[in-house]
Amino acid sequence: MADQRRVVIVGGGAAGFFAAIACAEKLGANGSVTLYEATAHPLAKVRVSGGGRCNVTHACFEPRELVKRYPRGGRELLGAFHRFQPRDTVEWFAARGVETKAEDDGRMFPVTDDSATIVECLTTAAARAGVTVITSLGVRKVEKLSRAEASPDFWITLTDASTVRCERLLLATGGNKSSAGLVIAEALGHTIVPPVPSLFTFHIDDKRLEGLSGVSVENAATSVPGTKLRESGPLLITHWGLSGPAVLKLSAWGARELAERHYEFPVVVNFSPAHTRDSLVRELSGVREKNLRKQIATWSPLEMPQRLWERWVGASGIDPATPWAQVGNAALGMLATQVTAAEFKVVGKSLFKEEFVTCGGVRLSEVDFRTMESRACPGLFFAGEVLDVDGITGGFNFQSAWTTGWLAGNAMAE
Repeated sequence: MADQRRVVIVGGGAAGFFAAIACAEKLGANGSVTLYEATAHPLAKVRVSGGGRCNVTHACFEPRELVKRYPRGGRELLGAFHRFQPRDTVEWFAARGVETKAEDDGRMFPVTDDSATIVECLTTAAARAGVTVITSLGVRKVEKLSRAEASPDFWITLTDASTVRCERLLLATGGNKSSAGLVIAEALGHTIVPPVPSLFTFHIDDKRLEGLSGVSVENAATSVPGTKLRESGPLLITHWGLSGPAVLKLSAWGARELAERHYEFPVVVNFSPAHTRDSLVRELSGVREKNLRKQIATWSPLEMPQRLWERWVGASGIDPATPWAQVGNAALGMLATQVTAAEFKVVGKSLFKEEFVTCGGVRLSEVDFRTMESRACPGLFFAGEVLDVDGITGGFNFQSAWTTGWLAGNAMAE
C-alpha cells in the first residue's frame, strides 16, 4: 500500500475548510487531513458575512468579467476561475443540500438567508470527508526538512509546543498584519506585500451629514480628486460618515493609495449620477417654471430621500419655505453643486466588520495559480486572503477563497 499522505491546513476560514474538504474527498483512505484553527470559532467570517446571511458568491459566470471585480489578483485568477467559478460554487453547495439565490444586484445567498446554513454545510462536509478539525490551537513555527520536490516534509511546532509532521502544508490564515501565515510564508522564502485594509468606510465630520444617520441613496457616484478612483452604487450615511458599496468599492480600488495618504483625503459625491451640475441646473430651471408656488424644500424632483433633499436645500443657503418662483439662478447653481459634486473631507476610516478584507499578503508571482503551490517551497500551498488578492464587496472575496481552496485541496491530494 502507498504511503499515507499527511496534509496540514492552517486556518479554519472559508478557504481552509474548502481546501480541507476537497483534499480529503480526493485522498479518501490514502491520507489524512488535519485543520488547525487558532481561535475557538472556525468560519467566524462566514457567520457574520452579509449581515448574518452569508454572501456566498456573485452571479457573474464569465471569468473575464469576474476578474474585473478584483483590485489585486484579477490577472492571476483568470485561469483559476476557468477551473472553478461561481457556477461551480453554486453547484457544489447544491450537491450538499444548500440551494442559493441571486438578488437584483447579483449577490448570492443561501435561500434560508442564514449563514448558519453555510457553516453547517462546510462542517458537515468536512466531517464526512474525514477532516480532523482542531480549534484553539495555532501554528507557531514551520521548518522544511526536505528540499526534494517528490517528498517534501514539514516539521510544525504548534502554539501548545507540541509538534506534527506533514508532506503537504496549506496556509489559509487570512491576510491581516498579525497573520501567522504571513510570518511562516516569509520564513519559508516568500516575499510579503505589506497588508493594509481594503474595504473600509469613511470618517467625515461635516455639518451637512449631521442627523442623517441611516439615510441611504440607491445609486451615488464617488470619486477622489487628483486620482483615477471612481465608483458608483448604493450609499449609506452613518453617524461617523459615509458607507455602502459606493464607498467600499472606492476603498478597495484605492486601498494602498489611500493608506499612503493616512486616510485623509477629499471625496466628491454625486447623489444624482444621472446628472452633471449643468444638466441638473437645466432640469431644476424647468421644475421652477412648472412649480412656481410650491415650497422648494417640500418637494424633491429627484429620486432621493426627502430628508437629504431638504439638507441640500439648506446647505445651498436657500430658506426651506422659499417658493420655487423666488429661487434665483445662482441659488439653483449652488443646489446643483451640492447634489452632483458635494465634496467632503475624509479624516479616517473604520473597517467594514462584515467584510474585513486586506490588500497585501504573499506575492502572487511566487505562487503557481494552477495548483496554488509555492514556487519557492515545494509542498507549501496557499489559499484565500493570505495571498495578495482581494475583491470588492459583493461575494467576490468568498469566491476567491472557494476557488483557491478548491485548487489547493485537489493539488495537495495528487
